[in-house]
Amino acid sequence: MKRLSAAIIFAFVSIWSVSSAQPKHEMRMVWIATVNNIDWVPAGAVEPYRQQEAMIAMLDTFKRLNINAIVLQIRPTADAFYQSHVEPWSHFLTGKQGRAPYPYYDPLTFTIEQAHKRNIDVHVWLNPYRLLNSDNTDILQRNSLFFSRPKMFIKYGTQYFFNPARQETLEHLGKVVADIVSRYDIDALHIDDYFYPYPIEGKEFPDAADFRADPRGFKNRADWRRDNVNRAIDVISSTIKRIKPYVEFGVSPFGVWRNKSRDPRGSDTKALSNYDDLYADVVKWIDEGKIDYVVPQLYWEIGHKAAEYRTLAAWWNEHCGKTNLYVGLYASNLGNKTASKVWRQGNELCRQMKVNTNYHNIKGIAMYSAVAIMQNRQGIADSLRRGAFRYPSLVPSNKMLPAMPPLPPHNPEISFDYVGQKIFLRWKSTGERNIKYYVVYYFDTNENIATDNPSKILATTRQECLDITDVVLGNIDGKKRFAVSAVNRYNIESGATKAVVY
Repeated sequence: MKRLSAAIIFAFVSIWSVSSAQPKHEMRMVWIATVNNIDWVPAGAVEPYRQQEAMIAMLDTFKRLNINAIVLQIRPTADAFYQSHVEPWSHFLTGKQGRAPYPYYDPLTFTIEQAHKRNIDVHVWLNPYRLLNSDNTDILQRNSLFFSRPKMFIKYGTQYFFNPARQETLEHLGKVVADIVSRYDIDALHIDDYFYPYPIEGKEFPDAADFRADPRGFKNRADWRRDNVNRAIDVISSTIKRIKPYVEFGVSPFGVWRNKSRDPRGSDTKALSNYDDLYADVVKWIDEGKIDYVVPQLYWEIGHKAAEYRTLAAWWNEHCGKTNLYVGLYASNLGNKTASKVWRQGNELCRQMKVNTNYHNIKGIAMYSAVAIMQNRQGIADSLRRGAFRYPSLVPSNKMLPAMPPLPPHNPEISFDYVGQKIFLRWKSTGERNIKYYVVYYFDTNENIATDNPSKILATTRQECLDITDVVLGNIDGKKRFAVSAVNRYNIESGATKAVVY
Protein backbone atom coordinates (compact mmCIF):
# COMPACT_ATOMS: atom_id res chain seq x y z
CA MET A 1 0.00 0.00 0.00
CA LYS A 2 2.86 2.36 0.79
CA ARG A 3 4.42 1.64 -2.61
CA LEU A 4 1.13 2.35 -4.36
CA SER A 5 0.64 5.63 -2.51
CA ALA A 6 4.18 6.72 -3.31
CA ALA A 7 3.67 5.91 -7.00
CA ILE A 8 0.46 7.92 -7.11
CA ILE A 9 2.11 10.90 -5.39
CA PHE A 10 5.11 10.68 -7.77
CA ALA A 11 2.84 10.56 -10.82
CA PHE A 12 0.81 13.53 -9.60
CA VAL A 13 3.89 15.63 -8.89
CA SER A 14 5.40 14.72 -12.29
CA ILE A 15 2.21 15.63 -14.16
CA TRP A 16 1.75 18.89 -12.26
CA SER A 17 5.33 20.01 -12.65
CA VAL A 18 5.37 19.48 -16.42
CA SER A 19 1.91 20.85 -17.19
CA SER A 20 2.37 23.96 -15.05
CA ALA A 21 5.09 25.21 -17.40
CA GLN A 22 3.45 24.21 -20.70
CA PRO A 23 4.57 26.49 -23.53
CA LYS A 24 2.17 27.90 -26.06
CA HIS A 25 4.41 26.94 -29.00
CA GLU A 26 5.63 23.36 -28.90
CA MET A 27 6.10 20.63 -31.48
CA ARG A 28 4.29 17.41 -30.55
CA MET A 29 4.96 14.82 -33.24
CA VAL A 30 4.38 11.10 -33.60
CA TRP A 31 6.17 8.91 -36.12
CA ILE A 32 3.91 6.56 -38.12
CA ALA A 33 6.16 3.82 -39.52
CA THR A 34 4.96 1.86 -42.54
CA VAL A 35 8.01 -0.35 -43.15
CA ASN A 36 7.10 -3.90 -42.16
CA ASN A 37 3.64 -2.49 -41.28
CA ILE A 38 4.93 -1.37 -37.86
CA ASP A 39 2.22 1.26 -37.32
CA TRP A 40 0.25 1.46 -40.55
CA VAL A 41 -1.27 -0.08 -42.56
CA PRO A 42 -2.33 -2.97 -40.32
CA ALA A 43 -0.66 -6.17 -41.53
CA GLY A 44 -2.88 -7.87 -44.08
CA ALA A 45 -5.28 -4.93 -44.30
CA VAL A 46 -5.17 -4.46 -48.06
CA GLU A 47 -8.78 -3.23 -48.20
CA PRO A 48 -8.82 0.59 -48.36
CA TYR A 49 -11.68 0.94 -45.88
CA ARG A 50 -9.66 -0.92 -43.22
CA GLN A 51 -6.61 1.23 -43.92
CA GLN A 52 -8.69 4.39 -43.68
CA GLU A 53 -10.37 3.31 -40.45
CA ALA A 54 -6.98 2.63 -38.88
CA MET A 55 -5.66 6.05 -39.90
CA ILE A 56 -8.73 7.85 -38.61
CA ALA A 57 -8.46 6.01 -35.29
CA MET A 58 -4.87 7.23 -34.91
CA LEU A 59 -5.68 10.81 -35.89
CA ASP A 60 -8.66 10.95 -33.53
CA THR A 61 -6.49 9.71 -30.69
CA PHE A 62 -3.76 12.23 -31.46
CA LYS A 63 -6.28 15.06 -31.63
CA ARG A 64 -7.62 14.16 -28.18
CA LEU A 65 -4.04 14.21 -26.89
CA ASN A 66 -3.39 17.69 -28.38
CA ILE A 67 -0.68 16.25 -30.66
CA ASN A 68 -0.13 18.70 -33.52
CA ALA A 69 1.91 16.79 -36.13
CA ILE A 70 2.48 13.33 -37.58
CA VAL A 71 5.50 12.03 -39.47
CA LEU A 72 4.14 9.55 -42.00
CA GLN A 73 6.60 7.19 -43.69
CA ILE A 74 5.57 7.36 -47.35
CA ARG A 75 8.75 5.95 -48.95
CA PRO A 76 9.94 3.06 -46.78
CA THR A 77 11.99 1.22 -49.45
CA ALA A 78 12.12 3.21 -52.70
CA ASP A 79 8.39 2.67 -53.08
CA ALA A 80 5.33 4.79 -52.46
CA PHE A 81 2.37 5.15 -50.14
CA TYR A 82 1.01 7.66 -52.66
CA GLN A 83 0.32 7.91 -56.37
CA SER A 84 3.87 8.38 -57.60
CA HIS A 85 5.06 9.33 -61.06
CA VAL A 86 8.53 8.09 -60.18
CA GLU A 87 8.34 4.94 -58.02
CA PRO A 88 5.97 1.96 -57.62
CA TRP A 89 3.24 1.42 -55.06
CA SER A 90 4.63 -0.13 -51.88
CA HIS A 91 4.13 -3.81 -51.19
CA PHE A 92 3.63 -2.85 -47.53
CA LEU A 93 0.44 -1.12 -48.70
CA THR A 94 -1.16 -3.62 -51.06
CA GLY A 95 0.86 -6.81 -50.64
CA LYS A 96 2.62 -6.50 -54.00
CA GLN A 97 4.93 -3.81 -55.27
CA GLY A 98 3.34 -1.81 -58.08
CA ARG A 99 -0.22 -2.85 -57.24
CA ALA A 100 -2.52 0.13 -56.65
CA PRO A 101 -5.12 0.12 -53.88
CA TYR A 102 -8.45 -1.34 -54.94
CA PRO A 103 -10.92 0.26 -54.87
CA TYR A 104 -8.54 3.06 -55.73
CA TYR A 105 -7.65 5.84 -53.33
CA ASP A 106 -4.50 7.84 -52.63
CA PRO A 107 -3.40 7.12 -49.03
CA LEU A 108 -1.35 10.32 -48.77
CA THR A 109 -4.15 12.54 -50.05
CA PHE A 110 -6.55 10.84 -47.65
CA THR A 111 -4.20 11.25 -44.69
CA ILE A 112 -3.49 14.91 -45.43
CA GLU A 113 -7.19 15.71 -45.73
CA GLN A 114 -8.08 13.89 -42.51
CA ALA A 115 -5.12 15.29 -40.56
CA HIS A 116 -5.68 18.86 -41.69
CA LYS A 117 -9.38 18.52 -40.84
CA ARG A 118 -8.17 17.98 -37.25
CA ASN A 119 -5.49 20.68 -37.68
CA ILE A 120 -2.66 18.16 -37.43
CA ASP A 121 0.37 18.89 -39.61
CA VAL A 122 1.65 16.20 -41.98
CA HIS A 123 5.40 15.65 -42.33
CA VAL A 124 6.19 13.07 -44.99
CA TRP A 125 9.05 10.71 -44.15
CA LEU A 126 11.40 9.38 -46.83
CA ASN A 127 14.29 6.95 -46.64
CA PRO A 128 16.77 8.38 -49.16
CA TYR A 129 19.01 5.37 -49.87
CA ARG A 130 17.21 2.15 -48.94
CA LEU A 131 15.97 0.02 -51.86
CA LEU A 132 15.06 -3.08 -49.84
CA ASN A 133 15.30 -3.96 -46.17
CA SER A 134 16.11 -7.53 -47.18
CA ASP A 135 17.89 -9.25 -50.06
CA ASN A 136 14.69 -10.63 -51.55
CA THR A 137 14.72 -9.01 -54.98
CA ASP A 138 11.61 -11.00 -55.94
CA ILE A 139 9.66 -8.22 -54.17
CA LEU A 140 10.69 -5.75 -56.88
CA GLN A 141 8.73 -5.02 -60.03
CA ARG A 142 10.41 -6.37 -63.14
CA ASN A 143 10.76 -2.82 -64.52
CA SER A 144 12.51 -1.65 -61.35
CA LEU A 145 15.59 0.54 -61.67
CA PHE A 146 17.42 -2.24 -59.89
CA PHE A 147 17.26 -4.34 -63.03
CA SER A 148 17.62 -1.63 -65.67
CA ARG A 149 20.35 0.44 -63.93
CA PRO A 150 22.18 -1.97 -61.61
CA LYS A 151 25.19 0.32 -61.10
CA MET A 152 22.98 2.63 -59.05
CA PHE A 153 22.80 0.03 -56.27
CA ILE A 154 25.02 -1.61 -53.69
CA LYS A 155 24.41 -4.65 -51.50
CA TYR A 156 25.65 -4.42 -47.94
CA GLY A 157 24.90 -7.24 -45.54
CA THR A 158 21.41 -8.46 -46.40
CA GLN A 159 20.11 -5.15 -47.78
CA TYR A 160 20.25 -3.23 -51.03
CA PHE A 161 20.91 0.51 -51.19
CA PHE A 162 21.08 3.27 -53.76
CA ASN A 163 24.77 4.03 -54.17
CA PRO A 164 25.33 7.40 -52.44
CA ALA A 165 28.29 8.13 -54.71
CA ARG A 166 26.36 8.01 -57.98
CA GLN A 167 25.06 11.12 -59.70
CA GLU A 168 22.06 9.06 -60.85
CA THR A 169 21.11 8.56 -57.20
CA LEU A 170 21.04 12.32 -56.60
CA GLU A 171 18.99 12.92 -59.74
CA HIS A 172 16.48 10.22 -58.82
CA LEU A 173 16.16 11.53 -55.25
CA GLY A 174 15.54 15.02 -56.60
CA LYS A 175 12.74 13.71 -58.84
CA VAL A 176 11.09 11.90 -55.92
CA VAL A 177 11.17 15.00 -53.72
CA ALA A 178 9.97 17.33 -56.47
CA ASP A 179 7.08 15.02 -57.29
CA ILE A 180 5.87 14.92 -53.68
CA VAL A 181 6.33 18.59 -52.83
CA SER A 182 4.72 19.88 -56.02
CA ARG A 183 1.59 17.71 -55.85
CA TYR A 184 0.73 17.29 -52.16
CA ASP A 185 -0.28 19.80 -49.48
CA ILE A 186 2.39 18.69 -47.01
CA ASP A 187 3.76 20.75 -44.14
CA ALA A 188 7.26 19.29 -44.08
CA LEU A 189 9.50 16.65 -45.62
CA HIS A 190 11.47 14.48 -43.19
CA ILE A 191 14.33 11.98 -43.36
CA ASP A 192 15.56 9.87 -40.47
CA ASP A 193 18.87 8.32 -39.41
CA TYR A 194 19.49 6.00 -42.36
CA PHE A 195 22.28 7.64 -44.35
CA TYR A 196 25.18 5.30 -45.00
CA PRO A 197 23.97 2.06 -43.41
CA TYR A 198 24.80 1.17 -39.84
CA PRO A 199 28.18 -0.64 -39.90
CA ILE A 200 28.31 -4.42 -39.80
CA GLU A 201 31.24 -5.77 -37.84
CA GLY A 202 33.90 -7.16 -40.13
CA LYS A 203 32.26 -5.83 -43.31
CA GLU A 204 33.36 -2.71 -45.16
CA PHE A 205 30.81 -0.84 -47.25
CA PRO A 206 31.78 -1.84 -50.82
CA ASP A 207 32.50 1.53 -52.42
CA ALA A 208 36.29 1.39 -52.85
CA ALA A 209 36.00 1.26 -56.64
CA ASP A 210 33.70 4.29 -56.72
CA PHE A 211 36.17 6.25 -54.58
CA ARG A 212 39.08 5.38 -56.85
CA ALA A 213 37.07 6.25 -59.95
CA ASP A 214 35.91 9.68 -58.76
CA PRO A 215 37.43 10.91 -55.48
CA ARG A 216 36.48 14.53 -56.33
CA GLY A 217 39.70 15.75 -54.70
CA PHE A 218 39.19 13.99 -51.36
CA LYS A 219 42.17 12.14 -49.88
CA ASN A 220 40.25 9.79 -47.60
CA ARG A 221 37.08 7.84 -48.10
CA ALA A 222 35.36 9.03 -44.90
CA ASP A 223 35.38 12.70 -46.00
CA TRP A 224 34.28 11.65 -49.48
CA ARG A 225 31.35 9.69 -48.03
CA ARG A 226 30.30 12.66 -45.91
CA ASP A 227 30.39 14.82 -49.02
CA ASN A 228 28.16 12.30 -50.81
CA VAL A 229 25.58 12.71 -48.05
CA ASN A 230 26.03 16.50 -48.02
CA ARG A 231 25.20 16.57 -51.71
CA ALA A 232 21.99 14.61 -51.09
CA ILE A 233 21.00 17.06 -48.35
CA ASP A 234 21.67 19.95 -50.75
CA VAL A 235 19.45 18.38 -53.42
CA ILE A 236 16.56 17.76 -51.03
CA SER A 237 16.77 21.19 -49.42
CA SER A 238 17.08 23.18 -52.64
CA THR A 239 14.32 21.20 -54.36
CA ILE A 240 11.84 21.82 -51.54
CA LYS A 241 12.55 25.55 -51.29
CA ARG A 242 12.42 26.06 -55.04
CA ILE A 243 8.91 24.64 -55.20
CA LYS A 244 7.32 25.63 -51.87
CA PRO A 245 9.49 27.77 -49.60
CA TYR A 246 7.19 27.28 -46.60
CA VAL A 247 7.53 23.47 -46.62
CA GLU A 248 10.08 22.60 -43.94
CA PHE A 249 12.93 20.13 -44.28
CA GLY A 250 13.62 18.14 -41.13
CA VAL A 251 16.21 15.51 -40.25
CA SER A 252 16.02 12.98 -37.41
CA PRO A 253 19.58 11.72 -36.96
CA PHE A 254 21.06 9.15 -34.62
CA GLY A 255 21.36 10.74 -31.17
CA VAL A 256 25.16 11.16 -31.10
CA TRP A 257 26.79 13.56 -33.54
CA ARG A 258 30.34 12.69 -32.44
CA ASN A 259 32.00 11.44 -29.27
CA LYS A 260 34.30 13.76 -27.33
CA SER A 261 37.06 11.15 -27.59
CA ARG A 262 37.15 11.83 -31.35
CA ASP A 263 36.39 15.56 -31.33
CA PRO A 264 36.46 18.09 -28.46
CA ARG A 265 33.17 19.50 -29.81
CA GLY A 266 31.50 16.12 -29.37
CA SER A 267 29.36 14.84 -26.53
CA ASP A 268 30.65 13.01 -23.48
CA THR A 269 29.41 9.68 -24.80
CA LYS A 270 30.81 6.35 -25.94
CA ALA A 271 28.57 5.30 -28.79
CA LEU A 272 28.20 5.00 -32.52
CA SER A 273 28.11 8.43 -34.14
CA ASN A 274 26.56 10.16 -37.12
CA TYR A 275 29.80 11.75 -38.25
CA ASP A 276 32.19 8.80 -38.01
CA ASP A 277 29.92 5.81 -38.65
CA LEU A 278 26.95 7.03 -40.73
CA TYR A 279 28.86 9.83 -42.50
CA ALA A 280 26.22 12.42 -41.66
CA ASP A 281 27.59 15.79 -40.53
CA VAL A 282 24.37 17.12 -39.01
CA VAL A 283 26.07 20.09 -37.32
CA LYS A 284 27.31 21.29 -40.72
CA TRP A 285 23.75 21.20 -42.09
CA ILE A 286 22.50 23.18 -39.11
CA ASP A 287 25.25 25.79 -39.34
CA GLU A 288 24.77 26.24 -43.09
CA GLY A 289 20.97 26.52 -42.85
CA LYS A 290 20.33 23.42 -44.95
CA ILE A 291 17.65 22.03 -42.61
CA ASP A 292 14.72 23.71 -40.88
CA TYR A 293 14.53 21.45 -37.86
CA VAL A 294 16.45 18.58 -36.29
CA VAL A 295 15.08 15.70 -34.19
CA PRO A 296 17.99 13.75 -32.68
CA GLN A 297 16.87 10.30 -31.61
CA LEU A 298 17.74 10.30 -27.90
CA TYR A 299 16.57 6.75 -27.31
CA TRP A 300 18.65 6.09 -24.18
CA GLU A 301 17.41 6.43 -20.62
CA ILE A 302 18.46 8.92 -17.97
CA GLY A 303 21.56 7.41 -16.38
CA HIS A 304 22.63 5.29 -19.37
CA LYS A 305 26.37 4.63 -19.11
CA ALA A 306 27.41 5.07 -22.74
CA ALA A 307 24.88 7.68 -23.95
CA GLU A 308 23.18 9.45 -21.06
CA TYR A 309 19.93 11.25 -21.87
CA ARG A 310 20.62 14.45 -19.91
CA THR A 311 24.12 14.70 -21.36
CA LEU A 312 22.80 14.48 -24.91
CA ALA A 313 19.85 16.82 -24.33
CA ALA A 314 22.29 19.44 -23.05
CA TRP A 315 24.67 18.88 -25.98
CA TRP A 316 22.02 19.26 -28.68
CA ASN A 317 20.56 22.29 -26.89
CA GLU A 318 23.98 23.94 -27.11
CA HIS A 319 24.50 23.17 -30.80
CA CYS A 320 21.07 23.94 -32.25
CA GLY A 321 20.74 27.66 -31.87
CA LYS A 322 20.32 28.15 -35.63
CA THR A 323 17.42 25.76 -36.20
CA ASN A 324 14.43 24.36 -34.37
CA LEU A 325 15.33 21.48 -32.07
CA TYR A 326 12.83 18.76 -31.21
CA VAL A 327 13.90 15.66 -29.29
CA GLY A 328 13.08 12.17 -30.52
CA LEU A 329 11.82 9.94 -27.68
CA TYR A 330 11.61 6.15 -27.70
CA ALA A 331 7.98 5.50 -26.74
CA SER A 332 8.18 1.97 -28.14
CA ASN A 333 10.63 1.02 -25.39
CA LEU A 334 8.07 1.67 -22.65
CA GLY A 335 7.31 -1.59 -20.85
CA ASN A 336 9.97 -3.46 -22.82
CA LYS A 337 10.88 -6.51 -20.72
CA THR A 338 14.32 -6.80 -22.29
CA ALA A 339 15.25 -3.14 -21.70
CA SER A 340 16.63 -1.50 -18.59
CA LYS A 341 14.16 -1.65 -15.69
CA VAL A 342 13.63 2.14 -15.76
CA TRP A 343 11.49 1.61 -18.86
CA ARG A 344 9.12 -0.53 -16.76
CA GLN A 345 8.97 1.70 -13.68
CA GLY A 346 6.78 4.78 -13.94
CA ASN A 347 7.18 6.48 -17.29
CA GLU A 348 10.66 7.24 -18.59
CA LEU A 349 9.30 9.52 -21.34
CA CYS A 350 7.64 11.79 -18.79
CA ARG A 351 10.91 11.99 -16.87
CA GLN A 352 12.77 12.89 -20.04
CA MET A 353 10.22 15.54 -20.98
CA LYS A 354 10.73 17.10 -17.56
CA VAL A 355 14.48 17.22 -18.26
CA ASN A 356 13.77 18.99 -21.56
CA THR A 357 12.15 21.93 -19.75
CA ASN A 358 15.63 22.92 -18.53
CA TYR A 359 16.80 23.72 -22.07
CA HIS A 360 15.49 26.77 -23.91
CA ASN A 361 16.40 25.52 -27.41
CA ILE A 362 14.32 22.33 -27.10
CA LYS A 363 11.04 23.33 -28.74
CA GLY A 364 9.18 20.01 -28.59
CA ILE A 365 9.34 16.27 -29.05
CA ALA A 366 8.67 13.47 -31.52
CA MET A 367 7.68 10.02 -30.26
CA TYR A 368 8.51 6.74 -31.94
CA SER A 369 6.17 5.21 -32.70
CA ALA A 370 2.39 5.50 -33.07
CA VAL A 371 1.60 2.01 -31.84
CA ALA A 372 3.04 2.81 -28.41
CA ILE A 373 0.73 5.80 -28.06
CA MET A 374 -2.29 3.88 -29.33
CA GLN A 375 -1.59 1.09 -26.82
CA ASN A 376 -1.05 3.63 -24.03
CA ARG A 377 2.11 1.83 -22.91
CA GLN A 378 3.00 2.56 -19.29
CA GLY A 379 0.08 5.01 -19.33
CA ILE A 380 1.91 7.41 -21.66
CA ALA A 381 -1.23 8.68 -23.44
CA ASP A 382 -3.00 9.28 -20.11
CA SER A 383 0.02 11.11 -18.73
CA LEU A 384 0.28 13.36 -21.78
CA ARG A 385 -3.39 14.28 -21.79
CA ARG A 386 -3.50 15.09 -18.08
CA GLY A 387 -0.05 16.64 -17.94
CA ALA A 388 2.33 18.00 -20.54
CA PHE A 389 -0.25 18.08 -23.35
CA ARG A 390 -3.21 19.21 -21.26
CA TYR A 391 -3.72 22.33 -23.36
CA PRO A 392 -3.40 22.78 -27.12
CA SER A 393 -0.07 24.04 -28.39
CA LEU A 394 0.87 25.70 -31.67
CA VAL A 395 3.62 24.40 -33.95
CA PRO A 396 6.70 26.64 -33.49
CA SER A 397 7.49 29.12 -36.22
CA ASN A 398 10.55 28.42 -38.31
CA LYS A 399 13.47 30.71 -37.56
CA MET A 400 15.10 29.65 -40.85
CA LEU A 401 12.18 30.95 -42.95
CA PRO A 402 11.76 34.72 -42.57
CA ALA A 403 8.18 35.86 -43.12
CA MET A 404 5.81 38.56 -41.89
CA PRO A 405 2.88 37.76 -39.60
CA PRO A 406 -0.51 37.68 -41.30
CA LEU A 407 -3.29 40.15 -40.66
CA PRO A 408 -5.87 39.09 -38.07
CA PRO A 409 -9.28 37.88 -39.24
CA HIS A 410 -12.12 40.39 -39.04
CA ASN A 411 -15.81 40.63 -38.22
CA PRO A 412 -16.07 37.92 -35.55
CA GLU A 413 -19.70 37.29 -34.65
CA ILE A 414 -22.02 34.82 -32.98
CA SER A 415 -24.58 33.10 -35.21
CA PHE A 416 -27.34 30.58 -34.57
CA ASP A 417 -28.44 27.48 -36.42
CA TYR A 418 -31.99 27.14 -35.16
CA VAL A 419 -32.68 23.99 -37.16
CA GLY A 420 -29.62 22.16 -35.85
CA GLN A 421 -29.80 23.97 -32.52
CA LYS A 422 -26.17 25.02 -32.75
CA ILE A 423 -24.29 28.17 -31.81
CA PHE A 424 -21.33 29.20 -33.98
CA LEU A 425 -18.52 31.69 -33.77
CA ARG A 426 -17.81 32.96 -37.29
CA TRP A 427 -15.22 35.31 -38.75
CA LYS A 428 -13.90 36.41 -42.12
CA SER A 429 -10.49 35.91 -43.65
CA THR A 430 -8.48 38.83 -44.96
CA GLY A 431 -7.94 36.90 -48.19
CA GLU A 432 -4.22 36.28 -47.70
CA ARG A 433 -3.09 33.21 -49.65
CA ASN A 434 -0.88 31.57 -47.06
CA ILE A 435 -3.30 31.34 -44.14
CA LYS A 436 -2.96 27.87 -42.63
CA TYR A 437 -5.38 27.82 -39.68
CA TYR A 438 -7.09 29.90 -37.00
CA VAL A 439 -6.78 29.95 -33.22
CA VAL A 440 -9.87 30.61 -31.11
CA TYR A 441 -9.35 31.95 -27.58
CA TYR A 442 -11.92 32.36 -24.84
CA PHE A 443 -11.85 34.47 -21.70
CA ASP A 444 -14.05 35.48 -18.82
CA THR A 445 -15.57 38.94 -19.19
CA ASN A 446 -13.23 40.38 -16.56
CA GLU A 447 -10.04 38.96 -18.12
CA ASN A 448 -7.59 40.70 -20.41
CA ILE A 449 -7.20 39.28 -23.90
CA ALA A 450 -3.89 37.53 -23.20
CA THR A 451 -3.17 35.21 -26.11
CA ASP A 452 0.15 34.02 -24.70
CA ASN A 453 -1.62 31.64 -22.30
CA PRO A 454 -2.23 28.19 -23.87
CA SER A 455 -4.97 27.41 -21.34
CA LYS A 456 -7.06 30.07 -23.10
CA ILE A 457 -6.95 28.28 -26.47
CA LEU A 458 -10.40 26.84 -27.08
CA ALA A 459 -9.55 25.26 -30.43
CA THR A 460 -7.55 25.50 -33.63
CA THR A 461 -9.34 25.04 -36.94
CA ARG A 462 -8.82 25.36 -40.68
CA GLN A 463 -12.38 26.56 -41.17
CA GLU A 464 -13.72 30.09 -40.72
CA CYS A 465 -16.16 29.10 -38.02
CA LEU A 466 -16.31 27.06 -34.82
CA ASP A 467 -19.17 25.29 -33.09
CA ILE A 468 -19.22 26.75 -29.55
CA THR A 469 -22.51 25.20 -28.46
CA ASP A 470 -21.02 23.01 -25.74
CA VAL A 471 -18.90 25.85 -24.36
CA VAL A 472 -21.84 28.25 -24.17
CA LEU A 473 -24.36 25.78 -22.77
CA GLY A 474 -21.86 24.35 -20.30
CA ASN A 475 -20.83 27.75 -18.98
CA ILE A 476 -22.20 28.52 -15.52
CA ASP A 477 -19.75 31.32 -14.66
CA GLY A 478 -21.25 34.10 -16.72
CA LYS A 479 -20.57 35.32 -20.22
CA LYS A 480 -17.49 34.44 -22.24
CA ARG A 481 -15.46 36.53 -24.65
CA PHE A 482 -14.05 34.98 -27.82
CA ALA A 483 -11.15 36.21 -29.97
CA VAL A 484 -9.59 34.76 -33.12
CA SER A 485 -6.11 34.92 -34.68
CA ALA A 486 -4.71 33.58 -37.95
CA VAL A 487 -1.57 31.50 -38.47
CA ASN A 488 0.20 31.40 -41.84
CA ARG A 489 2.09 28.60 -43.60
CA TYR A 490 5.29 29.73 -41.86
CA ASN A 491 3.58 29.12 -38.49
CA ILE A 492 3.58 32.82 -37.62
CA GLU A 493 0.52 34.04 -35.77
CA SER A 494 -1.34 37.31 -36.28
CA GLY A 495 -2.73 39.49 -33.55
CA ALA A 496 -6.17 38.64 -32.25
CA THR A 497 -9.47 40.11 -33.32
CA LYS A 498 -11.54 42.32 -31.10
CA ALA A 499 -13.36 40.09 -28.63
CA VAL A 500 -17.00 39.13 -29.18
CA VAL A 501 -19.15 38.36 -26.12
CA TYR A 502 -21.71 35.66 -25.55
